[in-house]
Amino acid sequence: MTTPVHHTATGVRGARATTVISDWSVLSPYGIGAGPFTEGVAARRPVVPRLNRDVWQAPPGDACLVPGFDVVALLGSRGTRTMDRLTGLTVATLGTLLEPDGSRRRLDEPEHVGLVLGTGSGSVQSTMDFTRDALTGARPFYVDPALFPNTVMNRAAGQSAIWYGLKGPNATLAGGPLTGLQALRYATRLREHGYSRTVLCGAVEEFSEQRAWLAWHTRGEERRSTPLAEACAMFLLEDAGTAVGAGRTPRADILAVRFGAGPRGPRAALDTCVRGALEAAGIHPREVAFAAPSGRLTPPPGTCPMGFGGPAGGDDADTVETAVLGDVLAGADTEFIGVRELFGDASAASAGVQLAAVLAAAAHRPRPGAAAVVTSVDDDGLVACLVLRLR
Repeated sequence: MTTPVHHTATGVRGARATTVISDWSVLSPYGIGAGPFTEGVAARRPVVPRLNRDVWQAPPGDACLVPGFDVVALLGSRGTRTMDRLTGLTVATLGTLLEPDGSRRRLDEPEHVGLVLGTGSGSVQSTMDFTRDALTGARPFYVDPALFPNTVMNRAAGQSAIWYGLKGPNATLAGGPLTGLQALRYATRLREHGYSRTVLCGAVEEFSEQRAWLAWHTRGEERRSTPLAEACAMFLLEDAGTAVGAGRTPRADILAVRFGAGPRGPRAALDTCVRGALEAAGIHPREVAFAAPSGRLTPPPGTCPMGFGGPAGGDDADTVETAVLGDVLAGADTEFIGVRELFGDASAASAGVQLAAVLAAAAHRPRPGAAAVVTSVDDDGLVACLVLRLR
């Protein structure tokens, strides 16, 4: 007999219980693991951008890298000889989540643990380096075949599954700044459809000379002032019963994930998206305790929630979110969390880092039962909104 399936904003209900985030970890410009990240976000401490010009031949400007990140130092020499930076960031972040004290944490059977990873387009550096070698070598095929896997978009997810013995569904998505929320929705639907009992989900972005030059040539003068950043955020998704049975404390329920776009510009599209996500989640705007936009926070001419964000004019992708959230959440006791102000543009990892920042803020200033909102807007006007219920 087929189990009835009911569609909602997050995906599917009926096949599985509501998905919760039971644990998370981050590699960020604050350091390795959730601890340094939580401390930095809680203190709203900006990272000072630095870039060693003896190592990186990048365009003018500094960047916010994971301090002291070295693939071999973190993961050992075995199996890392040809591992690129993007894959190393992903494998290392999963290590801080799955083996926080050096011993493997209790999860479901490997065949029931899936992995969904969001990325820009894989490693830009690996792809361009390999292509350059094919064009500049004596023969097009005079390339190192061991480096070819790094040019494939799902290299990081595949290598991570092999590294930790994960045999469930494995998927990679690419979608710009929205990627983290796309991966979260995909992972939630995957789990609630019954394809995987437990899903590790996240988003990653590396810093490289190639990425820096691409950003330099495609961003305007004003946006060039925002330093590039690298990061990887990973989340453990399961149902509350499984989490409690394994000794983990659920951090938040995933209530709704919505996406949108519209001919009237990102502001109208995001307004519809946020209101629709809140309605689908059954959340009143006054219940929202934390809001994390992907753009910079813009102080309004008057008052605003917690003094961080509020109405602003224009449809600039960097400022439209605080305008919309200021309107939708007017009168709510909402704390706005601006990750971009703290360490710059994490690109494909942005939405994942925003979600981690919400969980970090909630751990430091608990608001059990309240809601949280994460939004994202890209340069093409695509928008997204995640609604959580904090535990």
